[in-house]
Amino acid sequence: MVKIKKTKFKRKRFGNRQRSTAKFKISADTSIDYKNLTLLQKFINDRGKILPRRITDVSAKQQRQLVSSIKRARFLALLPTGGIKK
Repeated sequence: MVKIKKTKFKRKRFGNRQRSTAKFKISADTSIDYKNLTLLQKFINDRGKILPRRITDVSAKQQRQLVSSIKRARFLALLPTGGIKK
């Protein structure tokens, strides 16, 4: 009988990954609203996708507000759905 050696695969751990700095900071007095298009365009890439929290470094509450505002602005055709031409 031939013995098969079992190998364990090491998992990649991201604990030592450097924390990203805040690229877009939302001040406390700025309201996240679907009518504030200049603010919303900062959180959309050139293909029209919403940037994730780990890139923008906003809080979870602010990210939820941003997503709902961006979707509302897209529904009202204030923001393009396909992307932004810069």
